[in-house]
Amino acid sequence: MNDTRAYLNGQFLPLSQARVPVLDRGFLFGDGVYEVIPAYGGRLFRLDQHLERLENSLRAIRLEPPLTRAQWREILTELLDGAADQAVYLQVTRGVAPKRDHAFPPVVEPTVLAWAFAIGTAAPAPAKAITHEDIRWQWCHIKAITLLANVLLRQEATERGCQEAILIRDGRITEGAASNVFAVVDGVIVTPAKGPHLLPGVTRDLILELARELALPCQERDLDAAELARAEEIWLSSSTRELVPVVELDGEAVGDSRPGPLWRRLYRAFQDYKRRFREQAP
Repeated sequence: MNDTRAYLNGQFLPLSQARVPVLDRGFLFGDGVYEVIPAYGGRLFRLDQHLERLENSLRAIRLEPPLTRAQWREILTELLDGAADQAVYLQVTRGVAPKRDHAFPPVVEPTVLAWAFAIGTAAPAPAKAITHEDIRWQWCHIKAITLLANVLLRQEATERGCQEAILIRDGRITEGAASNVFAVVDGVIVTPAKGPHLLPGVTRDLILELARELALPCQERDLDAAELARAEEIWLSSSTRELVPVVELDGEAVGDSRPGPLWRRLYRAFQDYKRRFREQAP
């Protein structure tokens, strides 16, 4: 960690030296939002979409963006180390208030923190998942740093020998603890429609774009838990894990317990898209 460069409130410094006061509202209240942005070939991947989501999250918590998109691009690119596959973690909190008070402080400077880290390049290993009642709050479309419920859900999956918890609210799938969810039901790719109960994933949107380019049938709609249980294929998507096939759900095989044919097509299309993106790098 000592060699990792970070950006904190206008300064570049080693991540190990980055410090924020204990009265920062991110520390006391989880009062902030974040983004995770992949980079390939030394270029930030789908940056405008990530920054749009960041701006939407900031607006939802009534916090003005502290930097312009051009400033974000300059700072985040500066953190990248060559052309290796990386991701940038970016966090904005409401900042340091003079006292601990639930109400917003009248005037404070937001705290801005970012750093880059390496991500894997190998094809994802098939995953096992559990289903779990969605115990989180009602505004899951905000990419908030208040992630304790997600952490506990993922930990339960880990303790049961699985890699993800797929969440159910009122009998319908919302998302994973740290991913969006796709299922192939009767040959159709289905993913839950956007709304307040799930994060609008940037990778999720790209998967849908690629599926439509391949003329594969796909739908954004309610996905019942019963449909998920009988799905021919199940996938998880996220910015750093890309597209992961689920081969076991709640101890039962998904399909023939191997990554399915539609996953293979979409995974190849995703890698081709990344290759073209790298080739455009200056």
